[in-house]
Amino acid sequence: MIAAEDLVALVRNYNPRTNEKLILAAYDYGREMHEGQFRKSGEPYFSHPVAVAAILTEQQLDDATIITALLHDTIEDTRSTYTEVADRFGREVADLVDGVTKLTNLQLSSSETKQAENFRKLFMAMSKDLRVILVKLADRLHNMRTIRSMRPEKQVQKARETMDIYAPLAGRMGMQYMREELEDLAFRVLNPEGRSSIIRRFITLQKETGDVIHRITGDMRAELEKADIDAQVYGRAKKPYSIWRKMQEKKIGFSRLSDIYGFRIITRTDAECYATLGVIHQRWKAVPGRFKDYISQPKSNGYRSIHTTVSGRDGKRVEVQIRTRQMHEVAETGVAAHWSYRDGAPAENPFAVDPTKWIAGLTEQFDTEEDHDAFLEAVKLEMYTDKVFCFTPKGDVVKLPKGATPLDYAYAIHTRIGSACVGAKVDGIRVPLWTRLKNGQSVEIITAEGQQPQATWLDIAQTSKAKTAIRRALREANKERFVKLGHELARAAFESHGKKATDKVLEKAAGTLRIESVDTLLAQLGAAEVTANEVVQSVYPDLAIGPEGDVEAKRAVVGLAHGQAFHRAPCCQPLPGERIVGISHRGKGVAVHAIDCEALEEFEDMPDRWLDLQWADGTHPPVYTVSLELTIGNDAGVLGRICTLIGEAKANISDLRFTDRKPDFYRLIVDIDLRDAEHLHSVISALEAEAHVASVDRRRDVTLASIPAAAE
Repeated sequence: MIAAEDLVALVRNYNPRTNEKLILAAYDYGREMHEGQFRKSGEPYFSHPVAVAAILTEQQLDDATIITALLHDTIEDTRSTYTEVADRFGREVADLVDGVTKLTNLQLSSSETKQAENFRKLFMAMSKDLRVILVKLADRLHNMRTIRSMRPEKQVQKARETMDIYAPLAGRMGMQYMREELEDLAFRVLNPEGRSSIIRRFITLQKETGDVIHRITGDMRAELEKADIDAQVYGRAKKPYSIWRKMQEKKIGFSRLSDIYGFRIITRTDAECYATLGVIHQRWKAVPGRFKDYISQPKSNGYRSIHTTVSGRDGKRVEVQIRTRQMHEVAETGVAAHWSYRDGAPAENPFAVDPTKWIAGLTEQFDTEEDHDAFLEAVKLEMYTDKVFCFTPKGDVVKLPKGATPLDYAYAIHTRIGSACVGAKVDGIRVPLWTRLKNGQSVEIITAEGQQPQATWLDIAQTSKAKTAIRRALREANKERFVKLGHELARAAFESHGKKATDKVLEKAAGTLRIESVDTLLAQLGAAEVTANEVVQSVYPDLAIGPEGDVEAKRAVVGLAHGQAFHRAPCCQPLPGERIVGISHRGKGVAVHAIDCEALEEFEDMPDRWLDLQWADGTHPPVYTVSLELTIGNDAGVLGRICTLIGEAKANISDLRFTDRKPDFYRLIVDIDLRDAEHLHSVISALEAEAHVASVDRRRDVTLASIPAAAE
């Protein structure tokens, strides 16, 4: 573990005016709070926050971020509180630590819908202060570096989460070095044989060709010296995962890969960048279609550089990046460059993007997307994409993600043009709407009155803007169907409480929920954008928890210490009448699991956290939500009959969402509020007796376990 004085020295190297006393105080406080805690590897737990802080010093970040790294797990895993951190280290640090804690609590590897909701929360947390995600990325990087101490299944979960979310997020923020390392560490877990194979081939290639990097680097330096250009030249082999991904994308073997080496030339001025490009292209043959000028067309995260690929006499291709020193700093640290220090003062880099404007621009793209799955798709799409530049017939430039189609281009011009699109011309030639656009092409959109977006367009469109507009148009077309479905759900929900869903009642519900009209309310209910329980609550607040039993919900479990809070684990959703066990979590009370819940395997080696619990005797109120997975026939009135059956069983539908729609059947998840296991049995029996219900299963998902077994 890095000593406190050594950590301060790392900060002092780039910020001589650092508040050493405050950093030392944070170090001592964090060590005291984590006293007695250990990582899976057996090391003192505090070694992890210190390592995270050291990673952030490599980006030359401000004192507040370094102190946050030292304290980022204190509120989550120790007796420390927000108020205490604020009193000792200031509100700025306390807010940052609290922000990291909230990010840690997001279960980003859970189900798609939940994942989409958490992505919204993630962007919301980032929008308040982007340094929160910088600490979280460094936290994830250190956890991935030490992942071998985790159980194999936990390694796979964390590696997949890293590959799907954190690595592309780091890339989107311009932190390419972190993205590459995160990807490679995850690749080592997810496909160790593939990674080892690539490394072995690299070793064989080096034996056959010698030190290619040293030879080409020397040649480039010699050519630049002849042109009197003072520049630094660096070369390296690309990371194993980068090579693997290219092999998968191009569907070729290692032996057929060409540009597996990359070279970077750092100049003093913009003019020297273009002069260097000329020198490189004079000496080596440029590969057509592999030139990108991000100096004249910077990326949204501030990235600027010239990219070109050249080939030598032996036909081997190499990628060359040319940029100035200031551009290089932004390329290495991305948006984090805004908080970098040099010689005791904030580094003034004209290319560092304003993080507030950057995150606002990113989140704005997703604010209009109402569908959770579509939102998640849009987030991943935007984080993974590169750009292509196309021209309008008038010569204006339209920037689109790599792989975009004429349909994306049409919606980028205007939603009205996209919706009326019937065809497109690329460089004057009529092409299908699914054609992939390339850099420099001229695109003309053909429109027609009366044209409406088609459902098949969702498979053609690649941008979130186009997909959002198409879904909105399709949603309007489906509104009548959603209104009818919503009416059935509302009727069943109110009848389960002995009430009727009259026009007057629904008008009151719409007004209370601030929804413009009854039709809109019913459409949102049918589309699962509001729940039936919320509609009932808005009119009859006293019916929100249903008829009361003689057992209070907050005293439903016996075996807890006085004042100890509990919650039902969402992975197994235990009901009164079922055998249960409790798992204690510091600062979060007790999670109540069914005795056969698979999530309990995580706690097998922690017997001190297990509690012997049982349900209180008596009649429980119907407030315990259970999720059922149904497969039903796609016939008129089937869903209405299902809602009626559930209502007749005195159970309330709190949510309903479709997971699959086919011409002959639907799959859906229905959340219902129940009293106990016997109540559940009666509901399932009634549903199974319905002829159009193919299957009914209780949904249990170990990935929904809300609290991890240990801090990581």
